[in-house]
Amino acid sequence: MIYLDNSATTRPHPQVVEVVKRAMETYYGNPSSLHQKGLEAENILKQARAVAARFLGCKPSEIIFTSGGTESNNAAIKGVAMQFQSRGRHIITTSVEHPAVYDVCKQLEEFGFSVTYLPVDSAGRVSVEDLKRAIRPDTILVSVMHVNNELGTVQPIAEIGALLKQHPKILFHVDAVQSVGKLPIRLKEWGIDLLSVSAHKFYGPRGVGILYKREGLILQPLLMGGGQEGGFRSGTENLPAIAGMAKAIRLLEEMGPEEPARLASITQVLRQGLAEIPGCVVNTPSEGAAPHIVNVSFPGMKAEVLLHALEERGYLVSTKSACSSKANEPSRVLMAALQDRERALSAIRISVGRENTIEEARAFVAAASECVASIRPHMKAKA
Repeated sequence: MIYLDNSATTRPHPQVVEVVKRAMETYYGNPSSLHQKGLEAENILKQARAVAARFLGCKPSEIIFTSGGTESNNAAIKGVAMQFQSRGRHIITTSVEHPAVYDVCKQLEEFGFSVTYLPVDSAGRVSVEDLKRAIRPDTILVSVMHVNNELGTVQPIAEIGALLKQHPKILFHVDAVQSVGKLPIRLKEWGIDLLSVSAHKFYGPRGVGILYKREGLILQPLLMGGGQEGGFRSGTENLPAIAGMAKAIRLLEEMGPEEPARLASITQVLRQGLAEIPGCVVNTPSEGAAPHIVNVSFPGMKAEVLLHALEERGYLVSTKSACSSKANEPSRVLMAALQDRERALSAIRISVGRENTIEEARAFVAAASECVASIRPHMKAKA
């Protein structure tokens, strides 16, 4: 099987698996314990925090280990909301956020907060001018994802950060789950106060992630308990997964800037080849998109039918965000951007990773062309 669903999750690197195994076998002490095994575990934790901080360009004290992107997003948004509600109860986000941001904001509305969901253009990109107009005296937080998980659209994070520097009381949260390892992240330069990371998107373990929290920023903790992670994220640290994530980060550093360029060359083959299939519409913008995602539609065709036809030929893709792919409704993200129900219902997402090649991309295009040709006569017969 050719795996082309790397935006949903990636296959853990073999070296990551080995590190997790070794940590479970050897460093099983509680990092909070004072005996030798506890000190050994604490040392591994410190090393992992230093690796993450170096990679993101921040201080180790600004790294908080979490269970993944969902917890990081919840902790950031709810933490700001609870801490600063006396200052204001208005939050700004976008209509194309991942459910781990969008649904959190919907939940906060039930608690009396006001949320502005910024519209996007046909490429799925938010307007900085729209954001500027949405800012109110009671705005306390702006949360905008870096890379859209369905379309691959890159949001203007640097420009948003520059705007928010004129509003020092408004905090800036970025969901960077899809961008780590694919695009540069400049925390300080872009004025980011909070940033969410998930290890399983870059060949690390599932169930572990990072929340970058700017030094000096005080938030209400989501989880109370033993006071781990500087008192912000209680719970005994998942040391094997954290060690595995640190190894995954080191491997990203070893791959260097050539890897995103390699991914982009693969997706370019996909874009050009799929666009030649009659009836295919490429939804991912040609400019300002991440290097690893291509989203296409075949209007009039059910995405699930095409997905299973491709699977029979040995190719694994997805229809929309893996977190909501079982819902029998068009993607909220694609509807916000495309404003076309047929395109949204017939969209598939191809997302490439370190194990994929240009040869696989060419073979996939050929398989997709065959699938579409075989499905179309049945559609006409039903019609």
